[in-house]
Amino acid sequence: MLIDDVTIKIQAGKGGKGGVYFNSNLMSLGPTGARGGNGGSVYAEGVSDLGALRQFRFKKEIIAEDGENGKKQLNDGTAGKDIILKIPVGTVLHNLDNGKDREVVMVGEKFLIVAGGFGGHGNYHFRSGSNTSPRQFQSGLPGESFTLRLELKLIADVGLIGYPNSGKSSLLNELTAAKSKVANYPFTTLEPNLGVYYDLVLADIPGLIEGASSGKGLGIKFLRHVERTKILFHLVSTESENPLKDYHAVIKELMNYNKELLKKPEYIFLTKSDLVSEKILKEKMMELKKTGKPVENISIYDLASMEEIKKILNKLIKDKQK
Repeated sequence: MLIDDVTIKIQAGKGGKGGVYFNSNLMSLGPTGARGGNGGSVYAEGVSDLGALRQFRFKKEIIAEDGENGKKQLNDGTAGKDIILKIPVGTVLHNLDNGKDREVVMVGEKFLIVAGGFGGHGNYHFRSGSNTSPRQFQSGLPGESFTLRLELKLIADVGLIGYPNSGKSSLLNELTAAKSKVANYPFTTLEPNLGVYYDLVLADIPGLIEGASSGKGLGIKFLRHVERTKILFHLVSTESENPLKDYHAVIKELMNYNKELLKKPEYIFLTKSDLVSEKILKEKMMELKKTGKPVENISIYDLASMEEIKKILNKLIKDKQK
């Protein structure tokens, strides 16, 4: 199960308090209370594992270790251990307390989320000519604490969109080594699937239906993943009674969610062309061509049509390399 949206609380460690101690050695009297250790901090580190947010499915609170209190004989307390959270690339960290956002954009990228509190000074720090036996000390400062919403937005070169059962999973499986579930009923795909075609990452976005942008079906949960794709492959099934209507229904949901999505390059594929006659196929192709977008009819069982898709993908690879 892909976890792509989760809210957690992050708490950095508290600094240890300063020690109050005195030297018990003969001829060496005086304060020896040392400084408390700093509290542990929490960092984020980018990883390529898209399933990394699963760690927060049941663990909603992350607490770093407190710093140790200051010791005698000027031995500072040990600092609390830092925590490094592995966060998938493409995740936006929404700070719900201060309204600031930070995105993980690179594998290996590391940045501070919450800082641990400083340890307090011990009584040695407060010694003076007029105060040779101070008993003052500082308490450690509290660590930062924030509530974060982690929102994963897939970064892919090509996003496969369309109504449920339009053949997205089958096409992804055919072009890549992905093993998406395929069946003849709606909503077979319950989470985004990724596949790699040479240098291109292809994402199968779960079926969008009319009303998806307002919460109907599964679409609202996955529309965010369309935002990061560079090019859209819009699949429409020949089994549809009205392919043009289905096409515009999905486009409407993209527009309602984010109008910027309509600026992405788009290819339309009339899928499962092997299931209808040449006459019906031609009629449905003519309908889709009214969109003014490039339209191809394909079938995973037709090698010639699959080669046409590969030509498009190979051109995208060349453009990407430039």
